[in-house]
Amino acid sequence: MHTKNASLKHSMAAGPTFGMNIYSTSCMAIEVAGNWGLDFVFIDAEHTALGVDRDMEKLILAANHAGIHSLVRVRGTLEWDIRKALEMGASGVIVPQVHNAAQMREIIRCSKFPPLGRRGGDSSVRSANFAGPGFDWTQYTQTENARSVIVPMAESFEFFDNIDEILDVEGIDAVHFGPADYSLSRHLPVDYRLSNPEVQDRLALLIEKCHQRSIQVMVPCFPADAETCDTLLKLGGDMLLMGSDLSWLNRAGQQIAEIQKLVQT
Repeated sequence: MHTKNASLKHSMAAGPTFGMNIYSTSCMAIEVAGNWGLDFVFIDAEHTALGVDRDMEKLILAANHAGIHSLVRVRGTLEWDIRKALEMGASGVIVPQVHNAAQMREIIRCSKFPPLGRRGGDSSVRSANFAGPGFDWTQYTQTENARSVIVPMAESFEFFDNIDEILDVEGIDAVHFGPADYSLSRHLPVDYRLSNPEVQDRLALLIEKCHQRSIQVMVPCFPADAETCDTLLKLGGDMLLMGSDLSWLNRAGQQIAEIQKLVQT
């Protein structure tokens, strides 16, 4: 659980962090997550109708209001998406389908100000407090470089073919393991329970390689229960995704359907 004024990186350094995927595009879902003390929300713009636009801005503002950190999964290695998500005030970005070091270097170039990257800047944005009292360009760029959390996704066989070169790119804070797309890339049955030996091996390798470089690993916890959570933490997971707003709504729907069957028999 984080304190409202701490950065996400501070929460990450303090111990395991817990988050929830947001697919519904609902501000209220984010506020509920904040009410219960989750560390972050994973706002998805890859598989939803969201763009990095006014609707996304409302979700980031809802997270700020609820005192929960926001990570935006952008649509890809698009400079404008990455920069705008950070300028809107997101704590960081999650970038899908990273296959090689060249892509990773481009992500850092877009997300970090010099000397780490070549991110374009404007002071009339939320991340700069709209050039409000005491604004200073040097302090702003240094603060942004320090606070923004950059998370590429390891979700293809190509990522693992190039794992050392990718992870050696400076500026990575965590890597999100995507078991579904990894399985699809290898023509394996998709299984979020991580029961396939090859998928287990890839996760173990990712944890080993990341921890050698002080990079954290984000893992989906499925099913989102205490036993699975404990197993993933013991394996070395650092940031656990405890389901999504829609998966929890599905659980509620299933329970209602079961109650309906009981009372109608």
